[in-house]
Amino acid sequence: MEHKQKKKKKAQGYIEGKGLRALPHNIGYDFKKNKLIYLMSLPIVIWFIIFCYVPMGGILMAFEKYSPVKGLIGSDWVGFDNFRAFFHGPYFLRLMKNTVVLGALDLIVGFPAPIIFALLLNEITTKRFKKTVQTISYMPYFISSVVLCGLITDFCASGGVLSNLVAGVTNSGGRNLLGISSYFRPIFVLSNLWQGLGYGSIIYIASLSSVDQELYEAAVMDGANRIKQTIHITLPSIAPTIIIMLILRISTLLQVSSDKILLLYNPSIYKTADVINTYVYREGLQNYNYGLSAAVGLFNSLIATALLLITNKISAKCSDTSLF
Repeated sequence: MEHKQKKKKKAQGYIEGKGLRALPHNIGYDFKKNKLIYLMSLPIVIWFIIFCYVPMGGILMAFEKYSPVKGLIGSDWVGFDNFRAFFHGPYFLRLMKNTVVLGALDLIVGFPAPIIFALLLNEITTKRFKKTVQTISYMPYFISSVVLCGLITDFCASGGVLSNLVAGVTNSGGRNLLGISSYFRPIFVLSNLWQGLGYGSIIYIASLSSVDQELYEAAVMDGANRIKQTIHITLPSIAPTIIIMLILRISTLLQVSSDKILLLYNPSIYKTADVINTYVYREGLQNYNYGLSAAVGLFNSLIATALLLITNKISAKCSDTSLF
């Protein structure tokens, strides 16, 4: 009798060691125990289902000659023809080159800059000055892309501030910088840096606040200066955060900010400005070639997923830090 009562009490909680057989019971018990949390998360789950999972059905368009009249199910099936058209098309090499170059430059310049900025802020001892610098550095992030690109367009136009500055340095006439293909990449990368520097440093500043101060005190006792403290204490302490952020950043290497490029570029600078996402926009919304547009978007997403998995695997082997 006592044995049955113990077994019954045990069944009322989580069942361990039973594998999939205990899964329905554990899910039901967890829902009863955390009913309020499940209800609070319900709107978020519904949002992801509607806007992230339901649209995945559109992947079928990548394998069809999609027609809005025939619909997703009724459109003609073409298999991998859309992919072949992209790979053998005249713009494939240009799109891949521009996407990789812009993504790599943005990574090389934009990734370490917030870390360096956070380290410099961490050295400021005056709280009021530190808060002022932080607030000013955050402000550009909250400027919309449309406004930002409008400012860049005005500054880079013939007679603009940046145009006159470049003309003074290069001893050339003031020209529209956004009409010169060789200037687009520096403008794009530096504008991203200016906009995201302060906001990108927030997570590193938060990580720096959790570093044990006793380590710095011990280092001072050993005669270590600020540079050595940064190298041997600060950077190793925030290394897991840096690695996780690097993994996430590399996974978006080919997901270049197409909205900003669309607002800045023009046919005269397609040579250096045209990327995969802008090509998807043109083919899908301007040329109404929905199947090819979906195929190119799917290809880009698969490459991003592969980069994420490869980077995460390398990180797990080399540093024991990974996303999963």
